[in-house]
Amino acid sequence: VSSLSQIPLSAYTALSVSFAISVLIVLTSRWHGHHSFDHSHGVQKVHSNPTPRIGGVAIVVGLICAYGVARPERKMLLGPVLLAGVPAFVFGFWEDITNKVSVRARLLATMASGILGYYITGYSITRLGIPGIDQALSIVVIAVLFTAFAIGGVANALNIIDGANGLASGFSVLAFLGFTALALRAGDVNLAYISLTLAAAIAGFFLINWPFGKLFLGDGGSYVSGFCLAWVAVILVERNSTVSPFAVLLVCLYPIIEVLFSMYRRHQRSMHPGHPDRHHLHSLVMLRYMKKLMPQEHYNSATGICMAGFGIPSALWAYWSMESTLLSTLGIGLFVLWYIAVYGRIVCFRPCLPWKLLFVHAKHR
Repeated sequence: VSSLSQIPLSAYTALSVSFAISVLIVLTSRWHGHHSFDHSHGVQKVHSNPTPRIGGVAIVVGLICAYGVARPERKMLLGPVLLAGVPAFVFGFWEDITNKVSVRARLLATMASGILGYYITGYSITRLGIPGIDQALSIVVIAVLFTAFAIGGVANALNIIDGANGLASGFSVLAFLGFTALALRAGDVNLAYISLTLAAAIAGFFLINWPFGKLFLGDGGSYVSGFCLAWVAVILVERNSTVSPFAVLLVCLYPIIEVLFSMYRRHQRSMHPGHPDRHHLHSLVMLRYMKKLMPQEHYNSATGICMAGFGIPSALWAYWSMESTLLSTLGIGLFVLWYIAVYGRIVCFRPCLPWKLLFVHAKHR
């Protein structure tokens, strides 16, 4: 079987339940808003009205219902994702309703989800296609810790780009569709169905979040979505020896570059790596372009849908180079250069190098 014969019932269920719960959260916000509202004050806030930020609840409930109708062989893949994702979701959700959970605690929780995923399934990153590193990853402890670190990094990266309506959720849907395509090409139909189901659950939320921003993903939603994204990447590589680890990295590369560049930028400005600012690429696109070109009520959502598609070229390259570490690595290098060129054009009004970007930031802080 080389293609999806039909959309699985689990995907329809995930989409419809996630959408229904999202609607329910919005309609009942007057009763839970004192706990769930994301208010409009803050350096990264661009919305004007208090909005529920517990969209992750809709995604999780949608996935639980999808698990209930999935075939047994697919439950064996989806069940561990749900169980292992509990720490990532709980710590993120607790931050959504209390604003008292530190970034470090949330990061450690997502790493714990990665370790839990290993103990449930036995899957971890055991190869990168790099001599020496692959030998180190043959040691179980090193492989599990590296997997946990990678999963925590991807989840945190997705949370970083959650700054405009439809951005993090739209990117996640596209990334899961990318993994669906890679899994199909590798002949792993069951994993393709699971990836499609995860995309559907997030799409149900997306329909309420974009374009009007009636419900936000929140930390619970972004961390559990990021964990699922990273975990599918891990098992895609481990279940299919023909798939290059760098190809799956390409699929979710945009938020990873964003978080690494943000850490570098903040370090150069003597800021804490987790300190919020408005110098992310999506923030600059919003302030420099969309806010000027679009009506006030639409520029946020226009930014989100535009930047959600920023990773499409790298995902297409990943599909083309899926079996080649060399070509996948080349694609990563080209995408990094593209990111720098776009960022430099916005900040400097011409292409410029990273340290010049930092100089501009320091000059205008």
